Amino acid sequence: MANNSSEDDLKKELTEMQFYVTQNHGTEPPFTGHLLHNKRDGVYHCLVCDAALFNSQTKYDSGCGWPSFFEPVSEDAIRYINDYSHGMQRVEIRCGKCDAHLGHVFPDGPQPTGERYCVNSASLSFTDDEDGSRTRG
Repeated sequence: MANNSSEDDLKKELTEMQFYVTQNHGTEPPFTGHLLHNKRDGVYHCLVCDAALFNSQTKYDSGCGWPSFFEPVSEDAIRYINDYSHGMQRVEIRCGKCDAHLGHVFPDGPQPTGERYCVNSASLSFTDDEDGSRTRG
């Protein structure tokens, strides 16, 4: 999907949940995402613009109900925004290329970074290293 898609185009291309998460800063219910238990080797991309976001080697099971990563593919892959909604202080993460909402990052992850990028499956697609197949979250 192109990152210059109009809202109407995105509504046609994305499921209702994918649009809600990526465009309206929503959250999918925990333990429901298609990529939560994915253990294949590959790269996780932004569902909206296809930018590479996370390598499978940085994915781990945090038990939180959403795919978790300890590091993005590059510094500019992710945009960070202070989020004070819902009476909490969190850091929202968005795609560095198209600004789609991905989830939040927390300082309770494993080493070497100590960070937990808690990402909605509905904001991701996955490309399998072995066969090149694509899976949408």
